[in-house]
Amino acid sequence: MRVAVGSDHAGYDAKQEVVQMLEEHGHEVRDMGAYSRESVDYPDIAVAVSECVARGEADRGILVCGTGIGMSITANKVRGIRAALCYDEFTARAAREHNDANVLAVGSRTTAAYAILRIVGIFLDTQFAGGRHAARVQKIAECERKHGGC
Repeated sequence: MRVAVGSDHAGYDAKQEVVQMLEEHGHEVRDMGAYSRESVDYPDIAVAVSECVARGEADRGILVCGTGIGMSITANKVRGIRAALCYDEFTARAAREHNDANVLAVGSRTTAAYAILRIVGIFLDTQFAGGRHAARVQKIAECERKHGGC
């Protein structure tokens, strides 16, 4: 799977672990920054990852910041992105099965590194359930068309 990954300075260390895990599992990783612990603006990274996914250059995106909140808010401004802030295995599975989320946001200050790796694994391995959920995802797309997005 092609995965675009990004973090701000607060999520840098966790992102490095995620990248290593993804590469070990044979995923094609596109690291969109941050490239150090030096302060960066998380919206810039969230947009870069989200646009990569929206253009079809990556199958999924993973964003890491201190809480995941700012990244998820920003990512959802990009047309075609369904970003989910996940904090445990259940939310990661539900985000994929029920919402067909294509971008995952996690918080390095709110979620332990080992848990982030498990969440990422579940997010990538879980398929969209379709069925009754497909109509709901379609309503999200209709809302996006009606109300905008980048």
